[in-house]
Amino acid sequence: MAEAPPVPMRTIVRRFWPYARRYRPWLLLTAVFITLDAAIETAAVFLFKVLVDEVLVPRDFHALVWVGALFVAATVAGGLVSFGDDVLSTWVSERFLLDLRGRFYAHLQRLPLDFFEGRRLGDVLSRLTSDIQAIESFVLSGVADALSYALRVAFFVAALFWLQWDLALIALVVAPLFYVAAQRTAKLLKRASREKRRRAGSIGAVAEEGLANIALVQAYGREATEAARFHEQNTASFRAQMTSTRLRAAFGPFVDLIELAGGLLVMAYGTLKLSQGALSLGGLLVFLAYLSKLFSPIRGMSRLTTGLYAASASAERVIEFLDEEPSVADPADPLPAGRRRGEVRFEGVRFAYPEAAGEALRGVDLAVGPDEVLALVGPSGAGKSTVARLLLRFADPSAGRVLIDGHDARCSTVADLRENIAVVLQETLVFDATVFENIAYGREGATRADVEAAARAADAHDFISSLPNGYDARVGQRGRRLSGRQGPRIAVARAMVRDAPILVLDEPTTGLDAQTAQRILEPMRRLMSGRATIVIAHDLLTVRDATRIAVLDAGRVVDTGTHAELLGRCALYRTLWNARGAEVVELPVEAAS
Repeated sequence: MAEAPPVPMRTIVRRFWPYARRYRPWLLLTAVFITLDAAIETAAVFLFKVLVDEVLVPRDFHALVWVGALFVAATVAGGLVSFGDDVLSTWVSERFLLDLRGRFYAHLQRLPLDFFEGRRLGDVLSRLTSDIQAIESFVLSGVADALSYALRVAFFVAALFWLQWDLALIALVVAPLFYVAAQRTAKLLKRASREKRRRAGSIGAVAEEGLANIALVQAYGREATEAARFHEQNTASFRAQMTSTRLRAAFGPFVDLIELAGGLLVMAYGTLKLSQGALSLGGLLVFLAYLSKLFSPIRGMSRLTTGLYAASASAERVIEFLDEEPSVADPADPLPAGRRRGEVRFEGVRFAYPEAAGEALRGVDLAVGPDEVLALVGPSGAGKSTVARLLLRFADPSAGRVLIDGHDARCSTVADLRENIAVVLQETLVFDATVFENIAYGREGATRADVEAAARAADAHDFISSLPNGYDARVGQRGRRLSGRQGPRIAVARAMVRDAPILVLDEPTTGLDAQTAQRILEPMRRLMSGRATIVIAHDLLTVRDATRIAVLDAGRVVDTGTHAELLGRCALYRTLWNARGAEVVELPVEAAS
C-alpha cells in the first residue's frame, strides 16, 4: 500500500484549523480555565511554604486554622475549574471530531467510482476513524495541552525566581537538554508513526477482504493463506509499534537523568543558602516542590512534541484523500430542478478512463425516448457499462455530449440529474437494514403506502409479508437473509418507488436461473412501461423485443436496429446471438409489441 505524501506541520495546521473556527468562543473559555488551573496549582504549592514557615517551624497551631482554610479554598476552586475544563474541552473536541469526520465522509461520497475501485476499503475506513481521531489531538487537544504546559512552566518559573533567583538559574540550566532530546526523538518517531499508521490501514484492508469473501475463502480452503496475509501485515505493524516504543522508552530514562541532575544541583546550592540564612526551610522545600512540578510540564511538552509528529502521519493520510477532487461538478447556473420527459441522446461521445491505454467510447451516437427500450450488447469491454456511467454522471465525456430532453447533462446539478434516473444493477445491493428501508432508499420521503405499492408492482409483497416482521424484517449484511429470487425483486421495488422517467437495467437477470429470471419479467415489464429504458445486456437475456438494439465493439457503435434487422446484417450480433441464444429469456416490452 502506497505511503501518503509527507506534508509540513504548518500546512497541516492551515488545512484543519478552519474546522475549529466555529468553536473559538469556547476555546477562549477553555484557555481561561487552563490559566486559572495553572494559577491555582501554583498558589496551592506556595501554601506549603506558608504551612512550614508559619505553622510547623514556629509550632503555631492557631495559624493552622486559616492556613487550612486556604488549602480547602484552593482545592475547591481547583476542582471546579478542573471540572469545567474537562467537560468543556471534551465537548469541543468531540464536536470537532463530529464535524471533521462528517465532512470527510461527505467528501468521500462525492469522489468518483474509480477512486474507490483503486482503493482497499479497510484502508479507507482506517482513515475515516483512527486517523481523523489523531487529527483532533493535533489541532485541539494537543494545543490545549501545550498551553497548559506552557502556563505551568511560566507560573512555576516565575515562582522560582520570586523565591530565589540565583537558585532558579541553576535549576534551569538543564532545561535546554529536554528540548534537544525531544527534537532528536521526534524525527525518528515521526518516521515510525507514519509506517504504523500505514500498516494499520493495511490490516483493516486485508481483514475486510478476507471476511467479506469468507465463503470463497472456505470453499477453496484458503483459510491458512488469509491468516498468513493478515499475519504479514500484523507483524509489520508490530515492528513499527516496537520501534516507536523503543524510542519512547529510551527517551524516558534520559529525561529522568536530566531531571535528577537538576534536582541535585538545586539541593546542593539550596542547602548552602539555607545554612547561610538566605533561604527558609519552607522556601527550600517549596522551591523543590516547584522544581519537581516544573519538570513535569517540560517533560509533557517533550512528549507532546513527539505525539504531534505521530499525529501528523495520520493527518497526511487524511489530506491525501481530501486532495482528491470529484470528477464531476455542478454548473454555476444549473437548469431548474424538476421531472424530465426522459429523452436521452448521446452525440459523438468519447471517453477514456484515467491511465487507460485507449478510449472506452469512440464517437458514440445513441438515442432513446419515453416508452422505448434501447438495448446495448457487445463483447466484454465494448463500452456498455461506460454508457451508463456517463448517463449518471459518474464521469463526464472527454468529447461530445449526453443530452437529457435536449439539454446537456452537465447543465443540471448532479442531484437533479440522478433524481430522474432509476437503476437496477447486476448485483443486488442492499443495506443491513429493514426491507422497508431498503425499498424506501429509492426515494427520499417515501411512505409506507408508497413502499407497499412498489413491492406489489414488483411481485415482492407476498414474500415480504411471509418474512418474520414483514417489511420490518432485516435483510442482513449484503442481503444474506434474502434468497436469490427475493433480492432482485427488492431492487425492482426500489426502482419502482423512485418513479423516475429514465431507467437503466444493468444485466438485471445475469446469474439468475431461468425460473427466477422468468419470475421477475412481469415486474420488469411494469417498471419499464412509460419510461426511457437502457438495458445493458451481456448475455442477450433482455434484448429480443427491445425497441432498438445497439451493438458496441471496442468503444464504437457497430450497428443499430431491431433484433430481426441485426440478425440479417450484423455479423457480430449473429455471433453473440448464436453463442448465447440458447440461454435467452425474452423480455416483452409493451412499446415494442
